[in-house]
Amino acid sequence: MTPALPRLRLAALMACLAGATELAMGQDADQALHGCAVAMRLAPAAGLSGSELRNVYYQSLLRFIGCNADTGVMATIAGDVLELRRAIAPLDAAQLPKVLATLVQRIRAGHAADGWGRTVAAALRGLARAGEFGAEIFPGHCEVAQRLGRRLGFDERFVAGLGQLYARWDGKGVPALQGEAIVPAVRIVTLAQELVLHSRHGGWRAAAAMARERSGTQFEPRLVALALERGPALLQDLPARWDELLAAEPAPHDVLDGRALDDAFVVLADYADIQSGWWLGHSRRVADLTVDAARQLGWPEPAQRLLRAAALVHDIGRVGISTHLWERPGPLSQGEWDLVRLHSSYTGQILRRAAALAPLADLAAAAHERLDGSGYARALAATALPMQARLLAAADAIAALGEARPHRPAHELAGIERIIADEVAAGRLDRDACTAALQVLGARLAVAPPQAVPPPAGLSERECEVLNELALGRTNKEIARHLGISPKTVGHQVQSIYRKAGVHTRAGATLFAIEQGLLAKPGASTRR
Repeated sequence: MTPALPRLRLAALMACLAGATELAMGQDADQALHGCAVAMRLAPAAGLSGSELRNVYYQSLLRFIGCNADTGVMATIAGDVLELRRAIAPLDAAQLPKVLATLVQRIRAGHAADGWGRTVAAALRGLARAGEFGAEIFPGHCEVAQRLGRRLGFDERFVAGLGQLYARWDGKGVPALQGEAIVPAVRIVTLAQELVLHSRHGGWRAAAAMARERSGTQFEPRLVALALERGPALLQDLPARWDELLAAEPAPHDVLDGRALDDAFVVLADYADIQSGWWLGHSRRVADLTVDAARQLGWPEPAQRLLRAAALVHDIGRVGISTHLWERPGPLSQGEWDLVRLHSSYTGQILRRAAALAPLADLAAAAHERLDGSGYARALAATALPMQARLLAAADAIAALGEARPHRPAHELAGIERIIADEVAAGRLDRDACTAALQVLGARLAVAPPQAVPPPAGLSERECEVLNELALGRTNKEIARHLGISPKTVGHQVQSIYRKAGVHTRAGATLFAIEQGLLAKPGASTRR
């Protein structure tokens, strides 16, 4: 019997999302857990209560939900994005010489295999683009976080905090807010998470020294004094399990079910897919294909809902693998391939933070398994793969073949059918599942295109073309060359897109394109 999707506490699903952000930021697995606990100890001492206390709780969990955007650009600059983030995390962003020295070190390491001459050239290119962090990348992270936060149902006070991720007490951050213009939850969470991070490497003494040094610059002096007053006890006896933190969630304890739960899973899907231009919209496409195939097979509604949720989140573990590997045009080494295969394990690990999602976690993590045991991450054999998992695996494979990848163009329907037939004949994919999914795909492609509908937000057809190029991470010059127009015209088009879509960054425009279904069909304009 297919288990139904449970009614789920918002806090439980946000704990899952926090687990994904820890992986994407290269953090330890309990960074958000401990950061939240410390913040919740500081907040009452700072006089916060009610909704402000609740904002501290969720700010701790969701602080980095926008930071999966623009990682393709970061990979171009420095190679391994996770290593870059681990190296930058302990630094004070205001100490520019240290930050630049670390960035150069990561650029050199990331391009070392290219040879000395190419490494130097890559370092120069990376430094030339370093300004994008303050001008485009960091604001983009904030804008994406705010859009996702609104979609999760948070109020504007909380959403405002999500846009202040890189703000500093002295006004030298991004955005350039100063002092009490930064919402209290952000001020508390930033200090709490930095204390946890530095205590991991040097204990309370290192954490306290960091807080003193940055008092009045990164942190509010009053909060630093409160933290130092509590001493080492502030970081002792921190929770070891997420259910302990769920018990400490300030009321009200919101519950997700029905449409609200489905919408939340779509947020997780978009969070995962925005990591790379090669994946945009992939999880949504797999979900649509899986559900339509299940409907064609006559499966009941509860089975369809569980499958849709699993398809939406099946690749969320992908964020734990550096983007430079997903965007590698050439073959991966065995070690790199072993890393890539871990993403299915990460998917299960993320979702199991919510105990009620254990059946969903098992199904989603099996999306890349194969009947002959050659899949990953657990190399399960056919007897361990129920029909739901077989259908998800078939839909994922078929959807991926119709999308361009760094090493190949998108396949047309005939090519997809040939490849899938070979997989079925080899005993890797289920015949009935593949037949149903291919029939759905074929029926969609056979339907005459609907009558042209004007693009949303008053966008022109040309602006939609430019928006697709932006979503792929192309610069204005690259877009101009690809579309055969001048860079100046592209610049005007980009500004018009931002104005009409109500966004300010490439990352925000990319998420808008996903949300509005404006991305070109796989393979139509995904050449690089």
